[in-house]
Amino acid sequence: MWVSIINKDKNFMKSRYTLTAALPYTNGPVHIGHLAGVYIPADIFARFLRLKGKEVAFICGSDEHGVPITISAKKEGVSPQQIVDKYHAIINKSFEDFGISFDNYSRTSAEIHHKTASDFFRKLYENGKFIEETSEQYYDEQENQFLADRYITGTCPKCGNENAYGDQCENCGTSLSPKDLINPKSALSGNQPILKETQHWYLPLDQYENFLKDWILVQHKNDWKTNVLGQVKSWLDAGLQPRAVTRDLDWGIPVPVAGAEGKVLYVWFDAPIGYISSTKEWCEKNGKNWEDFWKSEETELIHFIGKDNIVFHCIIFPAMLQAHGNYILPENVPANEFLNLENDKISTSRNWAVWLHEYLQDFPNQQDVLRYVLASNMPETKDNNFTWSDFQLKNNSELVAIFGNFINRTLVLTQKYYEGNVPKPNAFTVTDKEVLENIQAIPSKIEEQLLQYRFRDALAEMMNLARIGNKYLADEEPWKVVKDNPERVETILFVALQIAGALAYCCEPFLPFTAQKLQASLHLQPKNWDSIFQDYIVPTGTKIQPLELLFSKIEDEQMTIQLQKLEQSKQENAKTTKATQLTTITAMKEQITFEDFTKIDLRIGTILQAEKVEKADKLLQLQVDTGIDVRTIVSGIAESFSPEEVIGKQVMVLVNLAPRKIRGIESEGMLLLTEKSDGKLSFVTPENPIENGKSVS
Repeated sequence: MWVSIINKDKNFMKSRYTLTAALPYTNGPVHIGHLAGVYIPADIFARFLRLKGKEVAFICGSDEHGVPITISAKKEGVSPQQIVDKYHAIINKSFEDFGISFDNYSRTSAEIHHKTASDFFRKLYENGKFIEETSEQYYDEQENQFLADRYITGTCPKCGNENAYGDQCENCGTSLSPKDLINPKSALSGNQPILKETQHWYLPLDQYENFLKDWILVQHKNDWKTNVLGQVKSWLDAGLQPRAVTRDLDWGIPVPVAGAEGKVLYVWFDAPIGYISSTKEWCEKNGKNWEDFWKSEETELIHFIGKDNIVFHCIIFPAMLQAHGNYILPENVPANEFLNLENDKISTSRNWAVWLHEYLQDFPNQQDVLRYVLASNMPETKDNNFTWSDFQLKNNSELVAIFGNFINRTLVLTQKYYEGNVPKPNAFTVTDKEVLENIQAIPSKIEEQLLQYRFRDALAEMMNLARIGNKYLADEEPWKVVKDNPERVETILFVALQIAGALAYCCEPFLPFTAQKLQASLHLQPKNWDSIFQDYIVPTGTKIQPLELLFSKIEDEQMTIQLQKLEQSKQENAKTTKATQLTTITAMKEQITFEDFTKIDLRIGTILQAEKVEKADKLLQLQVDTGIDVRTIVSGIAESFSPEEVIGKQVMVLVNLAPRKIRGIESEGMLLLTEKSDGKLSFVTPENPIENGKSVS
């Protein structure tokens, strides 16, 4: 028997944990970006806590009320309910087959969620926590409805991206409001929307600013990730504003107060309450009290999310909980960055993704391979990249050649020399003792990394067990020693089997399917993480069951198939883009009167100076002589012209357009341009030089 060197009392750890994983939108399947960003780290942590003997509620569910749901429904010509039913089933089964160990996976269309969210809103409403405001919002006259943020597209004022949404520019990541967009248009009809008055309820986030600053930037300044703190600080430094908690939509949870007909709860008010309703659902099924997991100081709440959800989980949801009262706040929000695919941003609309349900079909019984590759390349502090070549390399050179090789050699030799019976060790050498001491330290090292949400480092520590095992067998060479010193081989294989047993326990949070197979082969019983080394893991006399290879080599042909899938997506995207460029004709805008037309003041001007706008790939800052003055105009032409190309060009300028700030620069007009078939822009210019300032009629 040995004495454990890691069995320490972790007084700082609480006895109960509520772990939430971001609710996936049910407008499409789950892809590897979701897994690496949210679900694999959350699952590793949940499995680890269970091994520590903690009471865990690992909670998730489908987010079924987002605007992307209604957009997908319109595209497919079906109802939103049909969309969410379809993708909820795909997502739920994918998670189950992949081994994500949720204690409860619910959905926001469930009756218990509608009631929970409605009650939550009603309490804040009755306690005067909301403010009511009448404001002008964009309205599509053709579709006869107000437009949610995602139903409005336009040019981002920060980077010039012409396909920004009303809530965010996905090109530069800037959070926006619809009125920030330049040239907004409805995603439903393509028309320019009008502004129309509507009344909504707002959560006055500005009233929670001091509380949030103290809670996050003071109390958690040393234990939250820098990417999370940085984003939160930028929001707080800019000053928080009241945020609407209701929307004019026909899909969602109806606002449960009088006079709110045609309005639903805003999805980012509704969705995080899904964590609470999912917990309630699980507790009702299992005879537990849900308040123990949300209102007890003995419980630690942790949100696992991607970086695009930081503001909602660190500012909006905590403000909601604080306004409601009695709820605990998250102890940590370990948000990850994004995962790219083959050096390109993962995109659902472009089908540029590795979908989980398709992976499970193409690589049956190889869940742990993807878990390992994504965990080893997790985007913890910066965006990372997934490639199929790296997937193949990590499987073949690490899982097969290191982990699998050590286990296979150890079990095969035990079967060959001792008919699968664990031998009795003889005297331990200095090397044996060092190896046994080194492997005892591994669980503590894994734990240290996991408690700091360093999943890649924790995984590396687990793999160190296999590396130690491989080196030990290579150095001791039992296949040679057995001829002259069979007693020594008994000790060597006994030590090797202890390493194998340690691997079987320590790999469980990361590679659960592998752990299950290995623990069954070694006849191991479930153990608390802190008592792994309370005694020898695989005692003398244990009958080892033969085990098939844990991992198989992945051949080039399999990778070719996956790369061909991506190439096909790339070609289809190129065809779609070309067809759009060649065939898309903008619909005629609303008729104007002759008097409206006479208000337009178009004049000939000459570009005197041009320079690129910093951190904006599409924008040039121009100095234009309009004949009446020299003015600054910011124009999104940088992808069609270099600054040198445009200097001296005569252009048509709309001179009486109200000034507008773009990237902090006040733009005092607009150039008249047209788009060519290749997508490049072209100036509308006079055939011969004309005096600056001449009117164009």
